[in-house]
Amino acid sequence: MLPRMGPGDLKETGHAWVTALLESGDQHLGGLCVGLTGCGLCLGESAGGMRTVSCGKAPEILESFCGANGALAGPVQSLRPHCRLFAEDFVQLPVPTIQQLYHWDCGLACSRMVLRYLGQLDDREFENALQELQLTRSIWTIDLAYLMRHFGVRHRFCTQTLGVDKGYKNQSFYRKHFDTEETRVNQLFAQAKACKVQVEKCTVSVQDIQAHLAQGHVAIVLVNSGVLHCELCSSPVKYCCFTPRGHRCFCRAPDYQGHFIVLRGYNRATGCIFYNNPAYADRMCSTSISNFEEARTSYGTDEDILFVYLDS
Repeated sequence: MLPRMGPGDLKETGHAWVTALLESGDQHLGGLCVGLTGCGLCLGESAGGMRTVSCGKAPEILESFCGANGALAGPVQSLRPHCRLFAEDFVQLPVPTIQQLYHWDCGLACSRMVLRYLGQLDDREFENALQELQLTRSIWTIDLAYLMRHFGVRHRFCTQTLGVDKGYKNQSFYRKHFDTEETRVNQLFAQAKACKVQVEKCTVSVQDIQAHLAQGHVAIVLVNSGVLHCELCSSPVKYCCFTPRGHRCFCRAPDYQGHFIVLRGYNRATGCIFYNNPAYADRMCSTSISNFEEARTSYGTDEDILFVYLDS
């Protein structure tokens, strides 16, 4: 019999331990086990709700379900339709939160979150990588793709523009460094294939993103922070992308404000997306799919999304 555990109590486990949990018969599970979603054991409560128990590694997806007493009850097909809750309907991955230090390093903070989630974050190696890649205070999504490649992380960078959109020269967010950055960024795109950086010009749907997250993978997304609306944060700061230690806050404004976030899950029933905002060190954020779509497709984002794969 395993000790009683609540959400977040399974750390650095694996397939064997999770299987043992299902077989243990612990009554505290209290509902229908609907299988594994990435790094989370997704449980359907007898009252009709749903919760996840996080584990630090990604076990294999189990095809078996369990009854209320935790005993294995056979394959999916053996369950009555009205009893079934599908793991792909709710995903909440245990991606750690890491706060950005400055107004410009949200992308680097997101990269740290992803690498830690993958178990590959070493602070010294990360700093060395920044120096080797000559990353400065102007961080583009292509820089993050090169960073993932540097650490041998399987990735796929999807964008609407293979290079720099010249129209951004008139955007206040890009104007200051546009002339110097245009050449550098265009060169990174041109060399991407030779450097084994996976870049693709394509359109990504919400369904594509959800399918990716359902496998336990994560993604770094460029959004307009002036549009993104967290439904869990308090009113004074919910529109802010950077608020720590008394620094000035980029609050909701009509101008584009680029900001990177890490996607970590979704809930189909409520139509929301879960994400980590590097402006904060102590919370997971949530927004509606419609607001997320507005924020990630705003002019200035190029609809950039960096898919990162757990099996790296």
